[in-house]
Amino acid sequence: MVETYRLLGADEPGPFEVFEGDDNSPYFLTADHAGRLLPKRLGDLGLSPNELETHIAWDIGIAGLSKLVAPELGAFLITQTYSRLVIDCNRPKDSPTSIAHLSEHTTITGNIGLSDEERRARLLEVFEPYHARIESELSRRQARGQQTILITMHSFTPRFKGVDRPWEVGVLYNRDARLARRLIDAFTHHGLCVGDNQPYFVSDDSDYAVPVYGEQRGNVHVELEIRQDLIQDAAGQARMAPLVVAALREASAAFIV
Repeated sequence: MVETYRLLGADEPGPFEVFEGDDNSPYFLTADHAGRLLPKRLGDLGLSPNELETHIAWDIGIAGLSKLVAPELGAFLITQTYSRLVIDCNRPKDSPTSIAHLSEHTTITGNIGLSDEERRARLLEVFEPYHARIESELSRRQARGQQTILITMHSFTPRFKGVDRPWEVGVLYNRDARLARRLIDAFTHHGLCVGDNQPYFVSDDSDYAVPVYGEQRGNVHVELEIRQDLIQDAAGQARMAPLVVAALREASAAFIV
C-alpha cells in the first residue's frame, strides 16, 4: 500500500488559532500571515534563519497587535499559524503566487519543482482548514443574526525593493470602499500618515479575504495594513493598538445595527 503524502506531523500545531469574541460584537478579524512556522517536512525551504525572520515569511507584528485589538472590540479573531511561504492564505488557490518561488529579491528554492502531491498537501492541510474555520464561523453568525464587520489584518515592510514607504497605515479595498473611506478619515484625524490603497490594492486575482468574505458575502469590510517598524515589538504594538481600536470604532459606527 502506498502511503499518502502528509505535510504536518501529528505533533505539529494546527494551521490556525482562534480567539473567541463576544457574541454581541460585529467585529471579525483575520490575520492570514500571522505565523512563520514551517512544517518539519519542509525543512527551511532553502532559507537562512535570518531570512525566515523577515517580512518575506510573515507579517511582522500583526499577531501581537491583533491579539491586543480583538479583545477591545470583543472581536472574533483567527490567526494563521504557518508561514505564507508554505502557502499564502490570502491568495486564490489557483494563483501563481499561492506558493511563492520569489519574494522580493529572495528565491524560495524549497518551493520550486513541487509535485502535484506536495502542492495538494499544502492546500489540504493548511489553506483549506483555515478557510473552512472562517466559513463555519461566518455561517454561524449569519444563522443567529449576528452582524459581521470584517477587518483583515496585515503589516508591510517599511522598505521594499529599495523604495521607502512613508505610510504608517494602509487602508485597502476593492469594489466597496464604504468602511475604507471612513477609516482613512479616522486615521488621518488621529495624526497618522495613511495610504489610500497603498502600499497595495485589493483585487480578485491577488487577494482572498476581501473578495470572498467581504464582497461575496455582503459584509462591511476593510483590509488594514500597519507598517512593521511601528509594531515589531510589544511596546510598539501597545502604542498602536489603542489608535487602531479608536479608528475602527469611529469608522464603523455608522454601519453597526
